[in-house]
Amino acid sequence: MRCTGCFERAARSQGYLHVAGADEAGRGSLFGPVFAAAVELDPARPIRGLNDSKLLTPEQREALAVRIRQRARAWAVAAATVFEIDEINIYHASRLAMRRAVELLDPPCDYLLTDAVPVELPVPQLALIHGDARCRSIAAASILAKVARDACLARWDEVFPEYGLKRHKGYYTPEHRRALEKAGPTWLHRFSFEPVRQAGRLRADPIQAELFPAAEPAGCP
Repeated sequence: MRCTGCFERAARSQGYLHVAGADEAGRGSLFGPVFAAAVELDPARPIRGLNDSKLLTPEQREALAVRIRQRARAWAVAAATVFEIDEINIYHASRLAMRRAVELLDPPCDYLLTDAVPVELPVPQLALIHGDARCRSIAAASILAKVARDACLARWDEVFPEYGLKRHKGYYTPEHRRALEKAGPTWLHRFSFEPVRQAGRLRADPIQAELFPAAEPAGCP
């Protein structure tokens, strides 16, 4: 599978002037917001090495993120909060974050490429399976979203150091599971995710837990 600019070229050949790609990061995490980015690449300023962010090292993502921000015609990063995730579910929250990122583009895009998930916007768009590995603008968006979310989790790691967030980024690793069992979930964990609901007592203000009272383990208030 090759990451190319053929989808952008096809859209421009149809007369579209501002072709952007959008993608999210953190959809499977148990902690924190889901991030999204939108990027309109400049054909006159190519960026070598674009690919699905999951296939790149952290160092490669950081270097590429700098180049994307410098060379893209437009880019934006947005998020949906953990409270929105728990209220409307992670699928719809991911779409919400992508919509917010696309709406921030200046100039606005007139054609949108996404990684499998359509966005609720009155813009012609194409949702591509494995889009982040096939389409350069989607790959660029995946990189910006991933870098932004990793930076966010690194900051939250300073607040909740016992969970190891900087290392696993909130995903369900053995380290994270042990931390949840020992300390319980924080108010920034996603209570709509089963491992969090099963982890026990909320260690802070129970705003999210109140959304799922029937799912709390027996014996928990």
